Formats: sequence, structure tokens, C-alpha cells
Amino acid sequence: MYKKDAIDRDLDARLKSVHLNEKQPQTSSNLSEQNSAYSSAPGSGATDVTTPETGAEEEEEQKEQKEQIQTRHPQPKKEPWYKKLSGVPLNTRPASPYTLNPPIDSDGLSWPSMGARERLESSPEEAGKREKRIAEAVKTILTELGEDPNREGLLETPERYARAMLFFTKGYEENIKDVIKRAVFEEDHDEMVIVKDIEIYSLCEHHLVPFFGKCHIAYIPNKKVLGLSKLARLAEMFSRRLQVQERLTKQIAIALSEILQPRGVAVVIEATHMCMVSRGVQKSGAITSTSCMLGCFRSQQKTRDEFLTLLGRN
Repeated sequence: MYKKDAIDRDLDARLKSVHLNEKQPQTSSNLSEQNSAYSSAPGSGATDVTTPETGAEEEEEQKEQKEQIQTRHPQPKKEPWYKKLSGVPLNTRPASPYTLNPPIDSDGLSWPSMGARERLESSPEEAGKREKRIAEAVKTILTELGEDPNREGLLETPERYARAMLFFTKGYEENIKDVIKRAVFEEDHDEMVIVKDIEIYSLCEHHLVPFFGKCHIAYIPNKKVLGLSKLARLAEMFSRRLQVQERLTKQIAIALSEILQPRGVAVVIEATHMCMVSRGVQKSGAITSTSCMLGCFRSQQKTRDEFLTLLGRN
């Protein structure tokens, strides 16, 4: 017989004795006699706690066995593995920058980088020095790769690369007020507006290699509409940064929602990542799709389905 079965029988016997005691009132002396008789009865499962060598160990075993029987779903003794990941952003950062900071600052910059204002306000001399520092860093990279930065083909490559990187990240310097200008118009239109297949080119911040694809933007106006070209300019401004596609999708949607205060905004991006195509798993046919739905696009399934149908995704 298993220990568990023996303990179950002991518990049943105790419950029956308690039930009988409720029907027949007894004195404290009778109860103490019954308890002593029960503890000395053969097969009762009770242990003699008077033995000093084994008394503490047997009491501990009985306590553990009773806890296992009474608890149907015992709590795990070991801490879950995901709580031990103290070094990951999920446990160390409460939220992403695009939710911690306002979409548009007082000076018109939208989620600028740490040195964006310094770069924007720099004089031509300071801009030239910055470009030169980048070029010197590229020369170091070429040297460490085993190349000769002074040979004909690479002689001006560091300077060209510096200018290219400044262009690829020019979105940090762009003022959203200058991008939108006076293209917000009062209009009594409450149906969906969609601009599809906006080409975007960006840099993956993990490997500094390009990702590119199509961006689709939709919104339902709330008595205000935006010039159609400004939707493409908005996507261009946020894509010309060091990005991840998930953040890029959400930044476009949140910024548009802040500018127009529409009933809803939807953004879908489909892109090819060179960090996945030209290195790593090297899967050239892989396309990454991300979406961000705000307002009625998130709360109403019919509105969301209509948008996806017009995109040809349903």
C-alpha cells in the first residue's frame, strides 16, 4: 500500500471521529483518551514522536505529504525561466521610446535621436568635421578588414560612405511641421482614405544594412483630411533613420493620428530585409509584414476587414 493511501485512510478515520464527536458531546478527558488510543492503534499511520533521533524527520515527512494531498495544484518551487532573464529589454525597459515620449515635440521634431538637435543646429564647419570623423572611422574598418584604403577603388570610399550614411539618416533632422506644412484641410468626409504601395527604404539598426518594401496607409477622417503626398512624406521621414520595421509601422500610425485626430488609422508595411537575405539564413523570398491599427480600425472588425480587403489581403 502506498503512503498516500495510508494517509488518506487516516484522514477519513479522523473525519469520522470528528463527526461522531459532534453528535455525542464528550469531555476533554475522553477526547484525550481517544487521541492516545488512536495514536497507539496498529496500522493507524501515526508515528511515535518521543524518539529523539527520528521524530523531527518523520514530522517533516508527514507535513510534506499532507500538503501534497491538500493542494491540488501546488505552486512550482523553482522560479520560471523567463523571470531569470534580467538582461533582456522586456524586463528592464517599461516601454518603447515611441510610447514614452510625445509623438511631436514643441520644436516639431518627432522622436529625435540623442544627437539629432546638435546635428540639426550645427554650422557648416561642424557638419564638415562630423563627416570627416565618419570617414576616418570607415578607413579604420577597411584597414581591419584587410583592405588598403589608399588604393584607387577605395581612395574616396570613406567620404562617399559618410555622405551616404548622413543621407540615410536624414529623417532625424526633419521637422514634421515642415513636412506637413499647411496641407491639413477641413472636409466633411467620413469614409476611408487609403494610399497604397508607398516605397520605403530604411536601415536595419541591428546590422546597418537596408530593408525596403511597400507601405500602405489608411485613415478615416474626422472632419479633417491630409494632402495625399504628405502621407508618403511622413513614411519617408520615419524610414530615413536607423529602424526596425515594427517601430517604423507604429511611428507612422501614431504621428498621423496625432496630426489629424481621425476616427482611425491603419498602417501596413511589407518589406524585404537584407540582413535576412544576404546573410544569416539567406532566404531571398522572405517578406516581413507588420501592421498597426488605431481607433476604429482596432475596435471594429468590419472596418479592419474592409481595409485589408481593399489591400487585397483577404
